[in-house]
Parts: sequence; C-alpha cells; structure tokens
Amino acid sequence: MPVIAVLGAIFVMGFEQLVQWQYGPMGIIGLLLLTIGIKARNPTCSSIGAVVLALMVAGPAF
Repeated sequence: MPVIAVLGAIFVMGFEQLVQWQYGPMGIIGLLLLTIGIKARNPTCSSIGAVVLALMVAGPAF
C-alpha cells in the first residue's frame, strides 16, 4: 500500500512540474483551483480552475 501512495505522489508531482513548465504560474493556479474544487466538492472553484486551464491550453484567440 505505501508503494502505491509513493508512486501516486511522484506522478502528481511530475504532472504539476510539467504543467508549470508548459503553462507557467497560471497553469499551476488553474490546476490548484481544479483539484481543490473537486476535493471540496465545490463546483464554482472547480469550474474556475477548468476555465483557466482551458484558456491556457487554447492560447490567444486571434
């Protein structure tokens, strides 16, 4: 069981570093809002996080 928890933590940390490297601080903020909203079952917080991440992925619309 502890091995699975350690592997999960390594995967999450690696994913966060990838988001930070690719999308910068706003990507981390969006990911943080999304995960907090999901954990707290708060649809407003998770929706804001999802919108921030979607805007970061989509890039400028011009």
